[in-house]
Amino acid sequence: MMNLPSVSTGMIAQSGALQQIGISMLGKQLDTFEANGTMLASSLASMPSPSLEASVNPSVGGNIDLRI
Repeated sequence: MMNLPSVSTGMIAQSGALQQIGISMLGKQLDTFEANGTMLASSLASMPSPSLEASVNPSVGGNIDLRI
């Protein structure tokens, strides 16, 4: 016959370990998303403004070609 208190204690300890692993993995994903967001924000900040682009290429974006 199995000793239920020891089995349940072992299962609780194992589930706690799995929960800590899951929390750690989510923390790593959060760090990755934060780094990606920072890189995206810095790349958007380094892009030329639309007014600067219009002064260099005034004809770009002024017309739409449609075919039916």
